[in-house]
Amino acid sequence: MAPPFPTDRPALVHRLRTAGCVYAEDEADLLLAAADTPAALADLTARRVAGEPLEYLLGWAEFCGLRIAVDEGVFVPRARTALLVEAAAEVTGPAPAVVDLCCGSGATTVALAHRLAPRWLAAADIDPTAVACARRNVVGLNAEVYEGDLFDPLPRRWRGRLDLVVANAPYVPTDAVALMPPEARLHEAPVALDGGPDGLSVLRRVGSDAADWLAPGGHLVVEVGTTQVDALCESFQKAGLIPTVHQDETRDATALTARRP
Repeated sequence: MAPPFPTDRPALVHRLRTAGCVYAEDEADLLLAAADTPAALADLTARRVAGEPLEYLLGWAEFCGLRIAVDEGVFVPRARTALLVEAAAEVTGPAPAVVDLCCGSGATTVALAHRLAPRWLAAADIDPTAVACARRNVVGLNAEVYEGDLFDPLPRRWRGRLDLVVANAPYVPTDAVALMPPEARLHEAPVALDGGPDGLSVLRRVGSDAADWLAPGGHLVVEVGTTQVDALCESFQKAGLIPTVHQDETRDATALTARRP
């Protein structure tokens, strides 16, 4: 649909490309569709050129073919995390009990709700802003979103009964956060990015605790950096889990599935 006011799309594309936007044409079309007045377009363009994430300007991100609401400060779903969703769907049986830790916007929760038929579906995040965003995204999906640290806020009755735990936990080493693109390090919550000295502080805790929360035969599925695979596999093995590596070079994505015997 054409925008309701005259625009100079080529000039907008040029301005975005000059600012470093790799997909300038696509972004120009999205901004044009989102703005209902020339003033609104000028404001959105100025904010994007200044480095604000496109998803915050639009109020949503596309993930696994779904439109996910994203509030300012909340971790923006990455395309690479689709590998985590695919790996989780492959290892999970019918009517699973599923928990999405470090859920952020709830993007993975929503994607799994559409791919599986969970008998129980829950998500958790330590960031209250993310929790509020996730709760909006799961409306109508019969899912619960809890605020707290990893497994802490979950109902105790599910300990040892979960079929699937997924976690897109922070895995960027602390010293490397400063090297991330400004869109991430200046706008997303640090708690969603910083994984500790080697990037694996949170993921080690996830693996250790998941061994107690998973049912026999249940799986933990996480996203991790390629160079961190060996160390995380060793950690999961020490927790009594059996890890398997999944990689997708096209999406520059690495996921681990870890089964409780």
